[in-house]
Amino acid sequence: MNRYARQMMLPQVGDEGQAKLAGARVLVVGAGGLAAFALPILAGAGVGRIDIFDGDYIELSNLHRQTLFTEADVGRAKAEVAAERCGALNSGIVLTGTKRSITPENVVQNSQNADLVLDCADSYAASYLLSDTCLALGKPLISASVLGLSGYAGGFCGGAPSVRAVFPEAPDSTASCATAGVLGPVVSILGSIQAQMALSVLLGLVPSPLGQIVQVDAQTWRNSTFRFDAAPEPVTAFRFVAPSELTADDLIFELRSEAEAPHPAHPSARRMTTSEIPIADTNNGKRLVLCCATGLRAWRAAEQLQPDWPGEIVLVAAATS
Repeated sequence: MNRYARQMMLPQVGDEGQAKLAGARVLVVGAGGLAAFALPILAGAGVGRIDIFDGDYIELSNLHRQTLFTEADVGRAKAEVAAERCGALNSGIVLTGTKRSITPENVVQNSQNADLVLDCADSYAASYLLSDTCLALGKPLISASVLGLSGYAGGFCGGAPSVRAVFPEAPDSTASCATAGVLGPVVSILGSIQAQMALSVLLGLVPSPLGQIVQVDAQTWRNSTFRFDAAPEPVTAFRFVAPSELTADDLIFELRSEAEAPHPAHPSARRMTTSEIPIADTNNGKRLVLCCATGLRAWRAAEQLQPDWPGEIVLVAAATS
């Protein structure tokens, strides 16, 4: 046990805690910047099985923050390289790397056997999808988001409120790391906090990070934390679904123009703006399906239409389907 000697000296770990880690299975969604710091920590700590999902390839612009990768890895699948690197760090655990995104079609199948889910995708559509799934399955979710010089990490579900309980409304901005930029050290801080939260949950440390958010601002150096144990789940929630879950009875609308998306998210989708979508008694409470690339435009449209729409409204994020 020389590998784990330093952490096993801690009274919070010891033989019993190390056995808990060895018997744990963690699903990691996203193998980019956050995972670059969280994954080696979890692998080094001896988490028994880690399953990594990511549908992207490594690009040169990733390397300033995704430090698991090198220039020689450009063009390779992120999930596969991440599993390879962490396997080289610890041959005593099981690592799988799957070049595939987590979607509404496969999220339950891949989450149900995990003891904990780590959301490193930094995609709000993925975060809500994972949160909805973890809440239903009773699985703890450690989620983080980074943009520019700030971000947060939090523990959700698994007995604590969900992401929707803390962030019930659509995000204000469509900005992402690709469009607004991000600085590497902020990503490393929040990825490391995710790893600490995950280990704390797996070890059963008190107080639990479930029900807590840590906010980091590297520009002002004003970091903060708060608990949300009593946050209520929202009454209305617009679920993300896969195109394969849609039926002939659904009313499906593609909110993107043909110039934006030559191929709609679903073959039966009609192209319309939010204001053009007909709301009539003849809909007979049918399910309304709103499609766009990230899900944000669809979510905002759903918020506008929901007061007058008699049936359920669901969202399709084409980029995660």
